[in-house]
Amino acid sequence: MGKPQSVSEYLSALPEAQDKALRSLRDTIRAAAPNAQETISSGVPAFRYRGKYLVSFGAAKAHVSLFVMRGAALKCSRRAAGYDTSNTVIRFTPDKPLPTPIVGKIVKLRIEEIDAH
Repeated sequence: MGKPQSVSEYLSALPEAQDKALRSLRDTIRAAAPNAQETISSGVPAFRYRGKYLVSFGAAKAHVSLFVMRGAALKCSRRAAGYDTSNTVIRFTPDKPLPTPIVGKIVKLRIEEIDAH
């Protein structure tokens, strides 16, 4: 398969456990940012808010990830105890998903940062 044309196409090409984990993450992001638009950026699903990247997510062989773009949300993501975090990413496995409150807080912080500029 070439580059996915939609988020649904990206997700449907994944193994079942990753597909399910990322669909749940997607739903959490949508709930926290109902005005954000879904897109594919750099080959992975992303959300844009007011024309700026909010967060993105993707799958690798042994994990799935939430990509946090910058700012205060990065500090929040680094506090995601028990998860592999580095630079702008939180890695987790489908059997140990990120808690909804953490994802919601990260997304809301990113919205606040974008709104402030």
